[in-house]
Amino acid sequence: MLRYEQVPVPEPKPGEVLVRVHAVGVNPPDWYVREGMSNVPPEMRPKLSLPMIPGTDVSGVVAAVAADVDGLSVGDEVFGLLRFPTLEGSAYAEYVAAPALDLARKPARVDHVHAAGAPMAGLTAWQFLIELGHDHPTPFQAAPHRPMTLNAETTMLINGAAGGVGHFALQLAKGKGARVVAVASGAHESFLRELGADEFIDYTKSRPEELVHDLDLVLDAVGGRDSSRFLRTLKRGGALYPVLPGDFDDEETAKLGVTVSGTQVRSNGAQLAELGRLLDAGTVRVAIDSTFPLADARAAHERAARGHIQGKIVLTVA
Repeated sequence: MLRYEQVPVPEPKPGEVLVRVHAVGVNPPDWYVREGMSNVPPEMRPKLSLPMIPGTDVSGVVAAVAADVDGLSVGDEVFGLLRFPTLEGSAYAEYVAAPALDLARKPARVDHVHAAGAPMAGLTAWQFLIELGHDHPTPFQAAPHRPMTLNAETTMLINGAAGGVGHFALQLAKGKGARVVAVASGAHESFLRELGADEFIDYTKSRPEELVHDLDLVLDAVGGRDSSRFLRTLKRGGALYPVLPGDFDDEETAKLGVTVSGTQVRSNGAQLAELGRLLDAGTVRVAIDSTFPLADARAAHERAARGHIQGKIVLTVA
């Protein structure tokens, strides 16, 4: 249950800054937490101590700096993915204490609403496709994820291309010269073609796994149980990256000569700074589905539950 309440302003601990929040990105883990993480196997659930403040993605202004923090000053505009994959980001708030290493300077040409839409979705696409940037194991596979090199020789499909992760992945792949097939519902076709999709498949009318083959890579931003249907679209040596873990048969993947690989996004201020440069240059943009005041976080979650999101849902803080 989400309730809007008054709590004290947090104190930044060593290594942290206090951020006056201007906007907060809404992400799937926010509603997983609200629902008690019922979609995660019990042995993998992070510990939750209630009541808690949900949220991980912020854009705002530095209001105070711990004595040991260099490189950030009061008044700096910053954005970040806070403390992920723990669920202690506490971003649905007017003020948040944030680890300095999780933050990057907000791109000057991007407002707080658009900046708040970038961290988790943008870093997920980045860590899956461009550079993992850490050596932490994921609970879902033994081997570390190693992104495939993307270039003009690469043909990839993105399932769920209009959503948060999908629309970033499309732009990053196009930036590397890849040919991209975008899968979404028909309402998103012109949006995805504008972002550079070479081909579009409306999944409400056709089954993408029956239309495409000989792909180098599939990024399944929907993921989950049905992800294995994309294995047969890959050429030998190809790879499937499910953003949410699915059920895969090792024998089948071995027989097809393909790999399945995923990772769990992690906070990374340095990677976010690289993404920020692309946002500043306008080569990557953040699409905003809708905005809601912080006090109406419940309505934002109701919007998310209706699905068919184009880009990101963001909470604004007055």
